[in-house]
Amino acid sequence: MTRDDDLLSRSVACRVEPTKKDAHHRVCAPRAYVSPLIWDGADNLIFRPLSRAFAIDPPGDAVDVNSLDEVPDSSWFTNRIGTHDLTLDEFLRGACTEALMLDPDTMPDGSWVIDQGKNNGSSPGFRVNIKGKGKYLLKSDVASIAERSSGASVIGAVAYNAVGFNTSCEQVVYFRPSVLKLTPHLESANNSGVKKPFDQAAVDKILAEAAHRGGLVRMQASAWLPGHLLGPFRYTSTRDDDPADVIAHEDRRELRGGRLLAAWIDHFDAREQNSMDSWIADAKDAPDSSPGYVRHYYLDTSDCLGGEWDWDPVSKRLGQSYLVDYGDISLDFITLGIPERPWDHIHRAKGREIFGYFNVEQFDPETWKNEYPNPAFSRMTERDGAWAARILAHFTPEMVVGMAKLARFTDPGNTDYLAKVLQGRLDRILARYLTRLSSISDVRVEGDRLCATDWAEKRGVREASAFRYSAHESGGAALAVERLNGGQICVPLTHAAAPSGSMTERYIGVRIEDGVAPHPLLAYLYDLGSARGFRLVGLERPD
Repeated sequence: MTRDDDLLSRSVACRVEPTKKDAHHRVCAPRAYVSPLIWDGADNLIFRPLSRAFAIDPPGDAVDVNSLDEVPDSSWFTNRIGTHDLTLDEFLRGACTEALMLDPDTMPDGSWVIDQGKNNGSSPGFRVNIKGKGKYLLKSDVASIAERSSGASVIGAVAYNAVGFNTSCEQVVYFRPSVLKLTPHLESANNSGVKKPFDQAAVDKILAEAAHRGGLVRMQASAWLPGHLLGPFRYTSTRDDDPADVIAHEDRRELRGGRLLAAWIDHFDAREQNSMDSWIADAKDAPDSSPGYVRHYYLDTSDCLGGEWDWDPVSKRLGQSYLVDYGDISLDFITLGIPERPWDHIHRAKGREIFGYFNVEQFDPETWKNEYPNPAFSRMTERDGAWAARILAHFTPEMVVGMAKLARFTDPGNTDYLAKVLQGRLDRILARYLTRLSSISDVRVEGDRLCATDWAEKRGVREASAFRYSAHESGGAALAVERLNGGQICVPLTHAAAPSGSMTERYIGVRIEDGVAPHPLLAYLYDLGSARGFRLVGLERPD
């Protein structure tokens, strides 16, 4: 199974939701979900841990995994870099199509019409409607860390997209203020829901506090998502009003394994508020009609790459301890706080303060924590982590450097520092999660050979001499292993002399070990005879 049928269109019950233009407007889409910031934090920091304190609830294996130990394409995830090569240009473009790319220099004054002030969030901004392009949310950097948050948004979106998640199109733009045109009588709301006028003075204040390069203003442009927006998705349970949502979100491998991607770029703010569900209706001119399906998006990675709180003691602990960490509190209580913790010695890189405490030295991918518990991250198993690591192994050093350049930093030293840290953190993830379960992947049948790639060897997590390959049939007979360059291996297969019509007799297993991971890869095939060859039907990575 390579494609989940949750991508098929379905109909949901209609209801009346009055609008300003139509008091009897009918909506035939799931209801919008509102996720208050304070409630989500309180639920995952206090109420959920208390309610589960005495529960016997081991994670168990993820549910949405096929017979090849992979995640099928779905409304949540599309296999990209892990299954086929991406050119550097394709990779760096992320979710941006050619039509969505902005070139302010070619656009006339007044062509970016501000039609909405940005509601809530830490970054000030506004929405613009650009003829021929669509709607974009423009956000500025916080003055004290100019360029980091906008760069982090673009880099994070590219990383999430390449792995396979749905993201918005993100880009850093430099534009002249005259390209903007303000729609009168607008309002915006702050994080507390208090509304106030969004007038020219508000726009001027945002532009004045934004980063500049000469007479140009630097902002992050987020293309508006398609469809009828439904609010965030949750990292637990399912949507009651989505007939295709049948797998508990905390048991989806892509959401569990997403913890390693978040750890790599230090996306400590990976929570439900930084996500979005959208109803994609078959009728494009009626976005809230049926039939359709729900597509799930990751949003806003602006706090990645060294985001901080206003309170420095909290900033030092981000990525290493929850805001309220009962384990750390208990240990401090028992030991009187005597043991030293990693954050006791953490420091900012001299001259690179915009990246806060984002570094390699204090990074441990196994113990990394986001801001507060994420139900899916907390249930990540070794198999989920190994799956994510096999995908992350496809990020080449050239791609990592390209990601750093996307931030368009004024200081090239910031680009070099970021590329170095990203590569170092990625190397630590691969060294940890490609060496427990088998890292042999990309398994395929080539003629009468079973071939694969050992990503631990290809990415050099151990010396090449450490890899000593062996293979055996399920009956115990040893098989030769042909070792090629770049971690490529092949195992010759022999057809049965006279295979019978019994599928049971045609069913064979091959066990492959690489001498590094303590556990093997088990591949299962059908021998269909010399004319039809072998068919791969299953993979297992037992622990």
